[in-house]
Amino acid sequence: MVKISCDSTADLLNEVYGTNLYEAKNVTVVPLYVRVGDNEYADGVDITMRQLLKLCDETGLLPKTSAPEVDRLMHIFQELTSDGSEVVFLTISSEFSAAYNNAVLAANAVKNVYVVDSRNLSSGFGHIVMEACDLAEKGLAAAEIKRVLDEEIVPKVEASFVLDRLDYMVKGGRCSAVAALGANLLQLHPSIEVIDGSMKVVKKYRGSWERCLKNYVKDRLYGRDDIRFHRIFITYTETPEEIVEEVSELVSEYADFVDVIKTTAGCTVASHCGARTLGVLFIRK
Repeated sequence: MVKISCDSTADLLNEVYGTNLYEAKNVTVVPLYVRVGDNEYADGVDITMRQLLKLCDETGLLPKTSAPEVDRLMHIFQELTSDGSEVVFLTISSEFSAAYNNAVLAANAVKNVYVVDSRNLSSGFGHIVMEACDLAEKGLAAAEIKRVLDEEIVPKVEASFVLDRLDYMVKGGRCSAVAALGANLLQLHPSIEVIDGSMKVVKKYRGSWERCLKNYVKDRLYGRDDIRFHRIFITYTETPEEIVEEVSELVSEYADFVDVIKTTAGCTVASHCGARTLGVLFIRK
């Protein structure tokens, strides 16, 4: 038997609708940690994304995230493999967190654990978790699942999102206050894409955030024939539901996906991007 496990940054649930793909797919989730001031919380266990953003707005403090420790991962791996099962454990990109390196160290001490670096984040990473579940259901061994993911899935995930606000980027040192002020004055909203495991600004949209989202969705989907149309995630932080629904309608207008799944970002993504961040994420052929 092969068990699938991942860290909490795959964003495969929805706070608003109460849906949880981790539970539906029987995926064991290991939370990252979020610290606000002197208080530390387990991502998705002790605090939700919306609770975190509210807390940060009230305190004016920027959250900091940290990876699960090696000892904790070893204990989890030992529990998962105690019945003779193999485990495929997937992590957020090693460029963003120590989660992958810690998992490799833990796996070196426990037999039958195979670690996959998603080279991605949020539901871009979530796509890879879902593919791992599908491969496990087909009866593939853990080593073969890891090979397929590394070679055929990880390089083909297209993950991007558009920010409304830059204040969290400024607080985190990823954007200067001067650049943020200029963006606000010009109504510029950056589109950020995960490329080679790292985040890069690929385009700056101008106008209201709602208008920018419409242009962004069209740019991502219109006229494309290189996409696997089995599934797309619309993933967002705190965002008015009418905007999410409008994006969903646009996705269906521009492309015929079998499953259009709305998920909310977890605390890790929210810690860096803040409220009103939204992306469409899918896999290329």
